[in-house]
Amino acid sequence: MDRSWMYTIGLRHQYKEYGDGVLSFMKAAEEDRIRRNDKYMCCPSSDCRNEILWEDEKEVHAHLIRWGFMERYTCWVMHGEQDLGTDGAAADGSGADNHEEGDEEEHDMFVPSPLGDEMVDVDLDMLQDMLRDIDDPAMNERDFMKFSRKYIILCLLIQGPREPGNDIDVFLEPVIDDLEILWKEGVETWDAYGQENFTLRVLLFCTINDYPALGYLSGQTVKGKKACFDCMEPTCSRWLKKSRKMIYMGHRRWLPLRHAFRRKKKIFNGKKELGSAPADLSGDQVHNMVKDINNEFGKKRKRSKEDKKRMWKKKNPYFGGYLIGKILSLLGLLLNMPGKTKDGLNARLDLQEMNIRSELQPVTDEKMGRVYLPPACHTLSKDEKIAMLSCLADIKVPSGYCSRISKYVKLEDLKLVGMKSHDCHVLITQILPVAIRGILLPQVRHTIQRLCAFFNAIGQKIIDPEDLDGLQTDIVSTLCHLEMYFPLAFFDIMVHLTVHLVKQTKICGPAFMREMWPFERYMGILKSYVRNRAKPEGSIIEGDTTEEAIEFCIDYVAETDPIGVPTSRHEGRLAGVSTTGRKRIVPDQASYAQAHFAVLQHMAEVTPYFEEHLAKVRQDNIGRSDIWINSEHGARFNEWFKDRVARSTDGPSEILQRLARGPSWDVDTWQGYDINEYTFYTVTQDEKSTVQNSGIRIDAYQDQVGSSTYYGRIEQLWELNYLNFIVPLFRCSWVNICTGVKVDKEGFTLVDLAKVGYADEPFVLAKQVEQIFYIKDPVNKKMYVVRDGKRRIVGVDNVADEEEYNKNLHVRPQIDLDDDPEDEVAYVRSDHSEGISL
Repeated sequence: MDRSWMYTIGLRHQYKEYGDGVLSFMKAAEEDRIRRNDKYMCCPSSDCRNEILWEDEKEVHAHLIRWGFMERYTCWVMHGEQDLGTDGAAADGSGADNHEEGDEEEHDMFVPSPLGDEMVDVDLDMLQDMLRDIDDPAMNERDFMKFSRKYIILCLLIQGPREPGNDIDVFLEPVIDDLEILWKEGVETWDAYGQENFTLRVLLFCTINDYPALGYLSGQTVKGKKACFDCMEPTCSRWLKKSRKMIYMGHRRWLPLRHAFRRKKKIFNGKKELGSAPADLSGDQVHNMVKDINNEFGKKRKRSKEDKKRMWKKKNPYFGGYLIGKILSLLGLLLNMPGKTKDGLNARLDLQEMNIRSELQPVTDEKMGRVYLPPACHTLSKDEKIAMLSCLADIKVPSGYCSRISKYVKLEDLKLVGMKSHDCHVLITQILPVAIRGILLPQVRHTIQRLCAFFNAIGQKIIDPEDLDGLQTDIVSTLCHLEMYFPLAFFDIMVHLTVHLVKQTKICGPAFMREMWPFERYMGILKSYVRNRAKPEGSIIEGDTTEEAIEFCIDYVAETDPIGVPTSRHEGRLAGVSTTGRKRIVPDQASYAQAHFAVLQHMAEVTPYFEEHLAKVRQDNIGRSDIWINSEHGARFNEWFKDRVARSTDGPSEILQRLARGPSWDVDTWQGYDINEYTFYTVTQDEKSTVQNSGIRIDAYQDQVGSSTYYGRIEQLWELNYLNFIVPLFRCSWVNICTGVKVDKEGFTLVDLAKVGYADEPFVLAKQVEQIFYIKDPVNKKMYVVRDGKRRIVGVDNVADEEEYNKNLHVRPQIDLDDDPEDEVAYVRSDHSEGISL
């Protein structure tokens, strides 16, 4: 077909032939759009180049008249036309020969499927929605090998308005067939250790997905009256007529039978709770529920009433008979909890219909024609909102902890915007409990803090199994208190599912092993492969295949880092590496002696001499106090030790001789230092930075009082040079633990950084400290709340056990809630009258 008219040289809009040709193209493109049942049309103009979709065909026509067709687009493959051969070219500029080669190789690339040659029509335009940008390194928080890019394989499923939904089995059928073979029959595998063959069987232990995908995969209903995947038939649900949504409450069923809350009516839903918690079902019991279901795939125009009542839409043959059929994604749970406000006119009308919380019912002003909603116990005043957001805006966290929280705070609008999933996780587990201090009623504030503490405990890498039953008791009590204070519309299925998180942890281990951040980050990597937006799936396949080929070659190249297994920036730095702000100083004699003594008292080779000198000082000064003895010992030990080693006749080691002579008087100081998977800064460097790396904590043992925890900030970073080796030290300002440290009733550790002590012991070995950060207390501006830092130590420098480095394990939250309130619950705020006017 001659289409030379498409590229007529000159003013194309003056030629009738070109105008008629454009009209013929528009007719063909419109027919293709109707055939695809799509409302969008690609624009092949030289400006849009088939990369922009338009809903109005007039826009496409105008672009073609103004700019003409893109180069080498004589075959309209993006508008329903088949490849014409060597005369035409595809939208990406590649010739027909390339397409023929691709067709020849296509059958060799993919494993045969029972679907045969049937092509699945998916909407490639929705690919951009699925492959989201996850550029923040904090999103891929877990650096274990199994979550590394090299070991993650993702298939290309296009989500959006046309996602497969319940019919995802079209894609899963080959996978499920292979899984059944691997489990039932197994594959013969060579055992290199035993020098024999054995039958290897493979089990799909669990899946990680969000809640809607859980329903698609398992076939169980995850919305409506029976939306809870764990409760199933006994799910306690209620339809709110005014809010027009289903809620899931009834958490009193998990309380002991004689608990006081079961008898309360007014403060809950107006009824006593006599039911019991749903029984846990085994995999065989679930299999018996679905074994007689006949799968009917495809979309129905109209479903019968009987279909709407079924809890199961299909059965998945692979998941039957196993204990683990589905796993709840904690990430999806956290993302759905904040949501938009659940308090409004409809929420108050629902309370009125249920005849509960009469104090919160809307007040109508007939003269003004307005409705006033009294401030509920969870309603913040404007001053409280400003106080909370100001606290968030001032927070600086350590490097690699999370994103900068202050950039999400909009004080002028009094809201948080643009937070990513990991930021929400950090907010709810660490920062929100501090930000709400001093606002809200105590019982409401403590309930929110208890919920945050639960998420923090359940998300730890190390969880004591003995604490799990206590955590279950805590979350049940917390959910019951939430039912007392929060609006009914708050309790969607995501809130209810928290009651099952402990059970999931018992079965599958800590929740961090099932987070979706690594997979979301890998989706961002796949998106970076796209070079031809007209064919994104081809670009991704080509990029991934190229990477696999290079990775195969790298395995045979020495001293080459593998692709997809990122090296930690702290690799090789556990022993300490200076980073920024070098300056050489000559310290005064007192500081030099203090730093040298701090090194000596922590060296194993010096311990016998240390004890010998301390005993000598005690013997020579009988009757002196322990404080005086220790002070005298610290002041005289350096010189005594030097003389003692010099007079030694048993041949002290070279290291001992170097220690006795002391370090060089020229000391290198730094503003930044990396050690033990932490990045440390001085206070001066912190003031110039958007992060806070100067906060430290150390546990020290004293004979008189046992172990004590000291808090401070780094003033200087020293490197003492003993010629054969270098010892890094931190010169710190320590908070006096007697007058500047306290633990309040809510379990927060508060420090007053202005109350400094222990000036005679400012130095500490860099490898002995743990990183913390301070948040200014919203209640008392002189005090700071201590929050733990974090590090990812496993896998760095062959470290296998994190417990060797983490001395402070998290325990259950200790915030007590009143489980039998004698006074009436104050549903309306009496300290301010800033309700909602409609």
